[in-house]
Amino acid sequence: MRRRFFIPPLVLALAAGVSGCEKQTGEVTRDMPVYQGIDTRLLDGDLVNFHVAMVGDDLADDVDQYAQCAAAQYALIRGYGFARHVRTNVVEQGGVWRGDAVYTISPALPRGLKTIDAEVVAAHCAENGIPMV
Repeated sequence: MRRRFFIPPLVLALAAGVSGCEKQTGEVTRDMPVYQGIDTRLLDGDLVNFHVAMVGDDLADDVDQYAQCAAAQYALIRGYGFARHVRTNVVEQGGVWRGDAVYTISPALPRGLKTIDAEVVAAHCAENGIPMV
């Protein structure tokens, strides 16, 4: 099982500034992903399923982050401050990357290693132009 860690926005901003540079060899970085939507389904009480889709090259980690952004915003909309990642399945077919993620949402910090502070993650997503619910 692969662990996910939240990367502070400052670190991501610094990395983004470097990643947009063209190398002296003429190699150009990959194109920006195209976000194709979020489908949200309440499964049971605090258990929520998010289906996301994106187009672009090598987007497995981006799909996971897109779903995390959806979960953060959904938690805030419902009046909760936290979410805990349960699982994410990512598949690519015909150039379209799809994510099927499940999160629990809660008003207090839940137990577990894969928890997110909804306000912090939602702010990071907004700063980086990642769509949310």
